[in-house]
Amino acid sequence: MADKTMKQPENAAGQWYVDASCALCRNCLEEAPSLLQLSQDQTHVYFARQPATPEEEIAAERAMDVCPTLAIGDDGEL
Repeated sequence: MADKTMKQPENAAGQWYVDASCALCRNCLEEAPSLLQLSQDQTHVYFARQPATPEEEIAAERAMDVCPTLAIGDDGEL
């Protein structure tokens, strides 16, 4: 389970985030390419923006589901 105390600093403000346990497998990028972005140093991904539509919410959920390190979280805070 993702740890909201270890969020990547680049994450856009909102309920969805990637934490420091990201292993850069890139699986999530395939599920939510319009939401997630590779960090500048290419060591992790982060939420460049929060989902704004029901379809984007589903994409974020799919990204969370495929994350092998459970680095993607949804803390429910808006």
